[in-house]
Amino acid sequence: MIRFILNPKSGKEPADTEYIAKCIQLNFPGADMRLTRAPKHATELAREAANSGFESVIVLGGDGTINEAAQGLVDTQTALGIIPRGSGNGLAREIGMFVPLEEALVKLQRASVQPCDVGVANEELFLNVAGIGIEANIAWQFTEHGKNGARGKWPYFQLGAKTFFTYKPHTLRVTTDGNTQEIAPLTLVFANGRQYGSNFKIAPQASLSDGKLDMVEIKNAPKYKLAAALPFFFTDKTPPFEVTATTQITHAIVESDHEILYHIDGEPRKTQHQLEITLKKGALRLLLPSYVH
Repeated sequence: MIRFILNPKSGKEPADTEYIAKCIQLNFPGADMRLTRAPKHATELAREAANSGFESVIVLGGDGTINEAAQGLVDTQTALGIIPRGSGNGLAREIGMFVPLEEALVKLQRASVQPCDVGVANEELFLNVAGIGIEANIAWQFTEHGKNGARGKWPYFQLGAKTFFTYKPHTLRVTTDGNTQEIAPLTLVFANGRQYGSNFKIAPQASLSDGKLDMVEIKNAPKYKLAAALPFFFTDKTPPFEVTATTQITHAIVESDHEILYHIDGEPRKTQHQLEITLKKGALRLLLPSYVH
């Protein structure tokens, strides 16, 4: 049995649910299809499917909806499949599923199940990336903007460009493997996958199944160095000018004298003074068109 979960509000345009349902039935006859009605509903629908013995749950939505569904599937035998309908689609790009609906359904027919690591930030799961700093600030603004304005790459780029010139980093105390350091990064990322989305590769050597998270610090370097390094983030190369520092970890505690604004898979969060990052190795079964990382 297969359940499809569709977030009809994901993406730039409202979902054509009738057409999507026809495509699903053509490729997966008899499959169950449910629509999300509210935040966290995808978690409920996925957990229900796992408890009922469904073989897989395939999510049509953005990174936030995929994250929600994964929360209901971690540590179960039900696999997660992905069909992208979001703005960045970081995880879908990472596993080779950033393709149109029709092609995605064909790929999923031939997909294999592979174990995937899962990150945890203050007891909330993330599949792709969690981060503190400028991108968390942008994620918060983007979420607020999306309530009344347009979503998509261009509004995100506009918010990012504006924030780039105004953001002031806070000092963080970061403890990993018993060692504590103080840093004031432009951003501090905990990457399970390699990219945020839109092919911006924050951790080009990261792997979804290596039992590690790549902790990447983007330093608060001079703006001209950051601008010159920017194109390298869209390649598999390490950016020049030592604007990044990467460490592989399984556990980290981040402390601040200020409130910590962070994000999990692009969804903004706030916490008072401390953020704990851990890893659950191989805790999620993921449908991949071919083995990735």
